[in-house]
Amino acid sequence: MKHLPIFILGLTLLGLAWSETNDGPVDFELAGLDGQTYRLSSYRGDQWVVVNYWATWCAPCRKEIPDLSQLHDSRDDVTVLGLAFEEATVDEFEAFLKDYPASYPILLVDTFNPPESLGAPRALPTTYLINPEGLSVEVWLGPVTSEMIIDRIDELLAPN
Repeated sequence: MKHLPIFILGLTLLGLAWSETNDGPVDFELAGLDGQTYRLSSYRGDQWVVVNYWATWCAPCRKEIPDLSQLHDSRDDVTVLGLAFEEATVDEFEAFLKDYPASYPILLVDTFNPPESLGAPRALPTTYLINPEGLSVEVWLGPVTSEMIIDRIDELLAPN
């Protein structure tokens, strides 16, 4: 018998968040602006991965970039991956990132064929917290801060 995800809804200060349980690890493979191919499963074992759907036209997304960059740069156990969810050229993304530099990898998403394990975002920004085992343990619809992410990681790591 296949178990459906269980969602527990809760309102955060900045957006809607829920914890989820699921049947298995989340995975995808996407090309990055840097020409590399990124596979989510390559971070399993020792990394928490913050997967952030964003777009250049999204004001809250632009506001998140410096904070997510700081999170990516400051923690050895956290990797941020930015999933660019809009139809734009590589040149357009690169021009945008000159004004809004991100220190984390920016991955290109086909808006008509988003990663099957995540699907299309319901809103932008949408951020997933993936644990070191590859399971999605939190989803935030709307803006998120590094403090919210770190607090959730700390809660999940705390002994019961």
